[in-house]
Amino acid sequence: MQKVTLTLREKNRIPIVADSITPDNFAGLSDRDIEQIPVWHGNSQVFLGDIFEVVVDGSDTAENVVIEINGDVSRIKRIGQGMTAGEIIINGNVDMHCGCTMSGGKITVNGHADNWIGCDMRGGEIEVNGNAKYYVGSGYRGDTTGMTGGKITINGNVLDFLAEHMSGGEIHVKGDAGLLLGLANNGGTIIVDGDATMAAGEMKKGLIVIKGTVHEMLPVYREDGTEEFNGETYRKFTGDVNIRGKGTLLIK
Repeated sequence: MQKVTLTLREKNRIPIVADSITPDNFAGLSDRDIEQIPVWHGNSQVFLGDIFEVVVDGSDTAENVVIEINGDVSRIKRIGQGMTAGEIIINGNVDMHCGCTMSGGKITVNGHADNWIGCDMRGGEIEVNGNAKYYVGSGYRGDTTGMTGGKITINGNVLDFLAEHMSGGEIHVKGDAGLLLGLANNGGTIIVDGDATMAAGEMKKGLIVIKGTVHEMLPVYREDGTEEFNGETYRKFTGDVNIRGKGTLLIK
């Protein structure tokens, strides 16, 4: 096992792009090697060692690398982007695009997450022990395919456009969701333990389960009796009928 501990030297106001922070990139490197990895700080390049105190214990392959980040990295973007293995633990809030395009491994955020966490995710697991903002598990603007695999768990609330263009995988929100969750979905499973508003517009395929109240139900679904899910009975809706969709929306 290889343990890499990154401790933020001071909270930054200018955004930092740190897509290099992945187990794939850190595997087998010493603390000195990691300190010399360049990142973008606004429009200039600095090194990871300028941003973090770096401590490395051991050396191993990516699947056995654990990166622990201590501090408020709410202005550091793209942590864990494209990772394929290993684990990242963030003890604080995190900025946009965390875990985007990842295909393996696990990210745990012990704080809140900004927009587009897990966007275009292909595999692996993300868990946020707080709230998340817009476009969780979605595709980028203009994309027709968002998340295709893996699992995202948000233990708090999320804002609008959860899982837009989702095509596979699973998202579980244990709080409330905002507007238009599951917009243009083409597969996958979304579970919301709380409330949602105007859910599942233009859904072609997939399953959305809402255990709370749906505010402003979209008039594009056909009610189709009831269905059991995990031992509970839900009202079943099928649609979006405007696009001949075959998605399933279960509402408690």
